[in-house]
Parts: sequence; structure tokens; C-alpha cells
Amino acid sequence: MRSTVLCSVAAAMTAAMVLAAGLPVTAAEDQAAFEWPGFHGPRRDNHSPATGLLKAWPEGGPPLVWSVGGLGHGFSTVAIAGGLLYTTGNLDNNTVITALAMDGAVAWRFANGPAWLNPQPGARSTPTLDAGRLYHQNADGDLVCLDAKTGKRLWHVNILRQFNGRNIQWGLAESVLIDGDRVICTPGGQEVGMAALDKHSGKTLWTSRGANDKPGYCSPIVFEHQGLRQIVTLMAKSVIGVHAETGRLLWQVPHETPFDENIGMPMYHDGSVFVSTRTTGSRLYRLKVDGQDCSVTEAWSTTALENQHGGVLLVDGHLYGTSLDRANGPWSCLEWATGKRVWSEEGIGRASTTWAEGRIYAMSQQGTVALVEPSTDGFRAVSTFQIPKGGRGPYWAHPVVCGGRLYLRHNETLFCYDVSAKP
Repeated sequence: MRSTVLCSVAAAMTAAMVLAAGLPVTAAEDQAAFEWPGFHGPRRDNHSPATGLLKAWPEGGPPLVWSVGGLGHGFSTVAIAGGLLYTTGNLDNNTVITALAMDGAVAWRFANGPAWLNPQPGARSTPTLDAGRLYHQNADGDLVCLDAKTGKRLWHVNILRQFNGRNIQWGLAESVLIDGDRVICTPGGQEVGMAALDKHSGKTLWTSRGANDKPGYCSPIVFEHQGLRQIVTLMAKSVIGVHAETGRLLWQVPHETPFDENIGMPMYHDGSVFVSTRTTGSRLYRLKVDGQDCSVTEAWSTTALENQHGGVLLVDGHLYGTSLDRANGPWSCLEWATGKRVWSEEGIGRASTTWAEGRIYAMSQQGTVALVEPSTDGFRAVSTFQIPKGGRGPYWAHPVVCGGRLYLRHNETLFCYDVSAKP
């Protein structure tokens, strides 16, 4: 595997691509206090802790602070910590991790194995940041730990070779989870469903056996319910819960989709786990804990929300998300407790979403960006604008709101907008 840190050369090359748009850039030290340490944020629930944000945008959208191209083909979003931004893309037939300063200038680059050039080519997963280290897994199972400031490689494990797994049709897409001293990954297969590695060394701490299922395209979550800490993810044909300390398989329920497209992250809230996928739709499972064991029962299921990969948000007891092939409109609102559909509308079409300070931030697959007021009365777009093309293909990367900035990616280009409310 080729692994190269490209520091000063990359910085010099990309500095010419940063477009400041005539706006002052907030100092890195001011931004460093705000972090988004991986896919779907610090709690992996896609809720941003950012405050002091605009409640509506000016006509034409919020001010563009900068944009930077040359990141490589991909769908990765950004992780943010310590005054640096991180994302991934296909460059020169490699999966390349790029670290950017808060003004968009490249700090370093690292090639983490080959680029994914098979169906739907492009980098998938978003880096995960923890205690000054970066963890990233490419589509071929190369899991690497880097020094987040310098890009120096600290350790590497290929999880498919290590655990005798087999890759899946569109390549591994998991953004790995850090739980204490453990890096959680999902090689899948007949032998090992999930594995925990020591985050300092990459050595195996435990393996979870018994699921007998290929990996999905999902990123896991971790939570504690009634004293039992467990990790939940979607495999290719099922949803599983694993004991966080030991890896023991706690529960498993079938969840099959066409082409094994179990993609979206599960969601935990108030003793229940929610999942949503294309065609099969949405399901809520109630957890029943008995000491160190756990079982689940299905509370409800519906095809009113069939989210493929744009994400579903829980806001004030209601679920908001978009569906694939919904005759009544791709945007839907459901009651968390019952699964009852409150409304379905066209909105801005299928979109990726995040939430911050009472608003949903959505980017459609055609590049329409909307600031949406969550409402049980229907789809309420407060403001919209169109971002430029940043390459070819659909707009799939999930938005990120952090430190008064909105980060949007299309293919090879990352856009940074100022969404802070001015005093």
C-alpha cells in the first residue's frame, strides 16, 4: 500500500485554489473551540451544538467564505478538530485524506490505499478524530491511524485480510467509531461480524461472532441503556446489537433491502432503536435489557419513509427525512412513538441533512440548499440557494454546521459559508 504524506507541496498547490470571496476568514484559534469529530458529529446523531446562527439567509444564500477544489472524487463529508478540517477523495488512483486549515489551505495529505474505481467510484467514509489522532477506513478495508496534526502514520490494519472478510458491491463505506480505547469496525462475513481494535496500536481487542452477515454500508452508533452499553449497526441483511465491552452478539433482527443497500445510521432514543432504508422502509425496535443481555421487539414499521443515504433527523418527537421513489413526495415527517405519517411533500427533492439551532440544513441531490423550519404542518423552507458544481455526479455528501460555518461538498470541491448571526 502506498502511504505518502504530502505537506508543503500540497499546501503550495492548493493555496492557489482557495477562493476567499473577498471576506475575512475567522482565525483558526477562534474556530478550534468548535469541533465536529466525525460523521454525524460528536454524538453521531447529526445534531450540531452550534449556536448564534442565522434564522434566515439573505437572497442568494449566506456569504461564501472560501471554496477549495482538487480534493478528489468522493462523497466524504468533513471532520473538524484542533483548527483543521479533514475529508477524503480519489486522487491519482489513491484514496487521499486531506487536512485543511480553517482558511481552506492544505496542511497535509496522506494516501490511504487504492482509490475505489468500481461501481459509483469515489471515496466514501469520513475520518474520525479522537485525542489528536485520525482514524480512516477506505473502501477496500485499509484502516489507518494518523497523527492528526502532521499526517504521520501510526498504524495500519486491513480489516478484510485480518478477519477474513469479503468486500461488498459498492465498497466499504463505514466511518469507524471510537468508543473509549476501542476502534470499532465491521469486516463482516461468516467468521467476524464486528471487531474492536486498540486505538493506540491497532491490535485486536475483541471480535463479535455469530451474525454471519456481510457488512452493510452503515456507520455504527454506541449508547448505554439501563446500564448496558452496546454498539448497533446495519449489516447487509440485518440489524445487530453488540456488547460494547466484550463484542458478544446481543441481538439480531432481519432487515433486507434490494442489493443489500443498508446504508443509513441507526438512531437511539428513549430506549428504542430506529432504522430506515430504501424499499423496506422505517422500523422502530424497543430494547429490553436483562442484566448483561438484551432483546428487541418491533414497535412499528412503515414504508412512509424509505431513506436511502441522506439521513433522518429526530426533532421534538418527530422524524424528518427523504425517501427514494415516494409517490407522495420524497420529504416525510413521522411521529417517533407511533410511526404515523404526519405529512409527505416534494420539498426540494431527495436530500442530505443535518440539524443546528432549531433548523434543518438540507442539500438536494441537484445542489439546492435549504434552511428548513421543522414543522408538523408541512415542509417549510425558510431560505434556499444553489451551490455551484464542484465536479461530476450527484450532491451526496452530508452538510456540516460547525463554528458558525456551513460546509458543503460536491465531488472534488468543498464550500465554506458563513451562517453566523452578526451582532
